Amino acid sequence: MLTRALSRSKIPNFSSIIFILQNLTTKQSIIDQTQLPLSKASNIQSFLAPAGLRQYHDGRPRGPLWRGKKLIGKEALFVILGLKRFKNDDDEKLDRFIKTHVFRLLKLDMIAVLSELERQEEVSLAVKIFRVIQKQDWYKPDVYLYKDLIMALLKTGKMEEAMKLWEDMRNEDLFPDSQMYTEAIRGYLRDGSPADAMNIYEDMKKSPDPPEELPFRILLKGLLPHPLLRNRVKQDYEELFPEKHVYDPPEEIFGML
Repeated sequence: MLTRALSRSKIPNFSSIIFILQNLTTKQSIIDQTQLPLSKASNIQSFLAPAGLRQYHDGRPRGPLWRGKKLIGKEALFVILGLKRFKNDDDEKLDRFIKTHVFRLLKLDMIAVLSELERQEEVSLAVKIFRVIQKQDWYKPDVYLYKDLIMALLKTGKMEEAMKLWEDMRNEDLFPDSQMYTEAIRGYLRDGSPADAMNIYEDMKKSPDPPEELPFRILLKGLLPHPLLRNRVKQDYEELFPEKHVYDPPEEIFGML
């Protein structure tokens, strides 16, 4: 009686469950053999997945994402490795390598070499590549080419080389942005050259872009030991940002402000 009751119930027995799983496996193999497009195959595969089981990524890189990481071509990579190999040798070998391999690069490869050298903080090599770029027929003054290189020089403390490029940029009627002014001011204050920092500040006042608060804050903090210079910056700051408050330390710390 118990066996007959179970056979009549709506609960599937083990044999029916095995049959269903085998049927699903057969359907899956048929789909694989027909080589459906990726989008359709993935939809059918998710439909055939047993309920409650999660589809996990296999870990392999997808096409577009993987191609996005291969922006640097083989020739550009060869040039980067060659430049780094010859950088400690005499200048003649390095210049010969640049004339032989760098000048033959396409525009995008040349810019990719420049960007990668900046990223690796190989700033002296990056300056050489930038000078090569300036000699190309397709070169046009671009503040962003200057910016990335000058910022890399400033962050590595090469103030003299950065200011040479800064002067070239200004001679091409290009103005730095607020971030460049901030890093230049910070670099000179870090090196103990408040007069040079003030020169950058005076140049910033001529910029057609609206002033930003950060370079003023950097100057006001860095010029605390120099009250006369600080008062000049403070007066300009209060005129440009009347709603902001300037903190003045106690007089006995840095003298009369």
